[in-house]
Amino acid sequence: MALAGCAYEYEDAFASGTESASAPGSTDAALPGDPATRQPVSGAELDAWLSLVLPATEGEVLHTGYGTLEADEEREETTAQLPSGTYSLTLACRSPRRVSFSIEHGDQELVDLNLRCETPRVNVVYLSADAVLTIKVEAVAGANFAYRVTRI
Repeated sequence: MALAGCAYEYEDAFASGTESASAPGSTDAALPGDPATRQPVSGAELDAWLSLVLPATEGEVLHTGYGTLEADEEREETTAQLPSGTYSLTLACRSPRRVSFSIEHGDQELVDLNLRCETPRVNVVYLSADAVLTIKVEAVAGANFAYRVTRI
């Protein structure tokens, strides 16, 4: 059995490290975000966060939900009956841990997502007939959640 290897040759200036390079220092260091921005909030802070993650939209908003969950809490809500058509489902959370979202129509699961709580997520679904959606939100740690159902 034989082993194969690779050898690299460098130009003398680079190999000896004698060439002076004017490369800038790394300014793109990935700094961890402020942990306080992931902690659940209430009152005016919750309203401000909600307007940030669910800004005004041009579509017809048919259902919006938001709130606060304690650790290991699950919330289940339903929409009014929605007419057939195409919808955007915007999901957002604020928590130091991921938050689980599940959106179902009857026994059909439309969305099953463990969302990292840094940016909202938009899912597009088509409902071939009138439907009532069941929205389940579950958090391992304390969390704020928000979702919006918009007809597009």
